[in-house]
Amino acid sequence: MKENRFDLPITPRHAKAVQNQGKVYLVGAGTGDPELLTIKAYKAILKADVICYDNLVSDEILAINPTAEKIYVGKKCAKHSMPQQDINGLLVTLAKQGKIVIRLKSGDPFIFGRGGEEMQTVVSAGIACESIAGITTALAVANSVNIPLTHRDYAQSVKFVTGFLKTDTPNEQFAELLTDNQTVVFYMGLNTLPSLTQGLLQAGKSADTPFAIISNVSRDNEQVLVGTLSTIQALQNDAKLPSPAVMIMGDVVSLYHQLNAPTLTYAAL
Repeated sequence: MKENRFDLPITPRHAKAVQNQGKVYLVGAGTGDPELLTIKAYKAILKADVICYDNLVSDEILAINPTAEKIYVGKKCAKHSMPQQDINGLLVTLAKQGKIVIRLKSGDPFIFGRGGEEMQTVVSAGIACESIAGITTALAVANSVNIPLTHRDYAQSVKFVTGFLKTDTPNEQFAELLTDNQTVVFYMGLNTLPSLTQGLLQAGKSADTPFAIISNVSRDNEQVLVGTLSTIQALQNDAKLPSPAVMIMGDVVSLYHQLNAPTLTYAAL
């Protein structure tokens, strides 16, 4: 009989199992919609003794395991409930107490999620650590609002870019974002929109480049704002879409209105 893969246990990785020592799972929670969790992420959450969760992890996902201890370690723009170094140490401390620790992250642990930094600390302490992929915001937003990130006629590559290199250090590497036939997805960049658009225009990006802002991706209060590189700031000044938000720049954005047109109905012949 063929083995049912869904019945397999989640196995230790990256460190030898140590008796009476726990394990850390870096789990991608996606954009907050529990239906977008992977089965593996769901199984890991169920077995947790303690869950250290981010700011954008939804209550619905936290409710999957009502008995696990919950520790908030979230970050907002310039407001961190706990420094990253302390989060790293907390994961190690909890695992050394023999606990199954879930580090629950919005999006994917290894895409602007600091998962690499946390795994470095955990593995260096001799503790088993496993990363479980989540649906990163760029993929969730593409499917939620019908803006394909690639299209044979519009874009043959995709670039994920953070709005900040580190705290209070905006990403101003504009020359790397000028390639035609490329989609650029900006994470954590809404607060830098004025300097971002101005910098791109000064670097030579066309003012007519389609540009979109999507707020609260895949949630009930999702909002979409579509314009161009030269108009999006004025549109945002009026609309005031809130964070969390992701921004998409590139010709694929021009497909938004076509792919979100009302469904046509035809009279029966």
